[in-house]
This record gives sequence, C-alpha cells and structure tokens, in this order.
Amino acid sequence: MDRITFNPDICHGRPTVRGMRYPVEMILELLASGMSNEEILNDYEELENEDILAVLLYASRVLRVKQVDYFAA
Repeated sequence: MDRITFNPDICHGRPTVRGMRYPVEMILELLASGMSNEEILNDYEELENEDILAVLLYASRVLRVKQVDYFAA
C-alpha cells in the first residue's frame, strides 16, 4: 500500500502510483477496458507490476469502507 500516494500538488490530491502522475482511477479504467497488466506495463514503462497490484488492493480496501447505493431510475 505504500505505492499509493496522496499529494495535493499531483493530480489534485487524488491517489496516484508512487507520487507519479498515474492516478489509481486511470489504472483501474485501463484494467476495466480489458488491458492486461503486461499491456499496461508496456505502455507506461515507469510502472511496475507491483504498482498494478497495489492499485487493485487499494480499490478493494476503499470498497470495504464505502457504501454503494443503487437508485432505481
């Protein structure tokens, strides 16, 4: 989890990977779009596989403490 950082001067304080301009949200969106870890790592050479795993762990922990409400349209 130490790979996920918060800095008000980087990406408006959103959680990022190792203080770089790679928001957790972006990595999750890439994974959700169907990109593999290998494809992400090839496209973003500064990232490491452990960064992607940290993003997934961070997301799972955030979901533990947040309530998701579904509203009928």
